[in-house]
Amino acid sequence: MYQRRTLVASTVGLHARPAGLVARAAASQPAKVKIAKITGGVVGDPVDAASVLGLMTLGAGHGDEVELTADGDAAQESVDALAELIARDLDA
Repeated sequence: MYQRRTLVASTVGLHARPAGLVARAAASQPAKVKIAKITGGVVGDPVDAASVLGLMTLGAGHGDEVELTADGDAAQESVDALAELIARDLDA
């Protein structure tokens, strides 16, 4: 399993447009990526990163830390691509 943490850069968090962009990017990755919000150093329940609804239920706002995980041969490639996307301001 490969995992990576990043901060949510979008000012609206992982809501609406940014969630849609992340979900589409996750769906195009070779490995299935899960994402979880970290609160008080504790990793919450992961959701499928390719699910807009799942991303929105995380309640991850601007500056919140999230952890992305994936298994398999393309796990690192898939996780890194999404982590870099989430770390960008997707509001523009």
